Amino acid sequence: MEGHPLCVMFCESSPVSLIIRPSRTQHFTADSLSLSCEDQSDSTGWTVRRYTNSETSFDCSSVSGSTCNISSLSTSHTGVYWCQSESEGRSNSVNITVHNGAVILDSPVHPVTEGQPLILHCLDRSKHLGSGVNFYKNDSILQNQTTGYMIISSVSKSDEGFYHCKHPERGESPKSWVSVRGEKYLVSWSQLSLIAF
Repeated sequence: MEGHPLCVMFCESSPVSLIIRPSRTQHFTADSLSLSCEDQSDSTGWTVRRYTNSETSFDCSSVSGSTCNISSLSTSHTGVYWCQSESEGRSNSVNITVHNGAVILDSPVHPVTEGQPLILHCLDRSKHLGSGVNFYKNDSILQNQTTGYMIISSVSKSDEGFYHCKHPERGESPKSWVSVRGEKYLVSWSQLSLIAF
């Protein structure tokens, strides 16, 4: 049986996860976005919620079950999103930024596990970004890339921080927080079965 991550200590757990498509925290205005509450068994009764400007709301142009589809994003869609059940249960939350500029950063939606690779991609609204892309962590320059990508082959807790990218002609992206979780706090269902039985 294929293993699935299971929180066993010192980490948040929820029967439902908020899944973002496209899977990134930054998006361009006028793009479409899908947010869904997904569970291995059943996500019935869960809805997508949003927190912006001190207001909790459910704001979708199209709703299908536990999926929220926004056909054309605006900067007003920037905010914190999560799944909530009728019994007030909550999923993980995701901070979504909608940018009306030319450049955004494609970074992981959920925490990256220690030892796994971190891939960052600087995206342009209208074309591929080539040479001259700078990547920053906490406002300090990390790398200058010719491909628009930056890869950290094996992340550690020290790699946590606010990341953004900048192109000399097209501008810079907003900042996104990249979180790193400890590998020792995760175990798969198959591993748990071996321990239990």
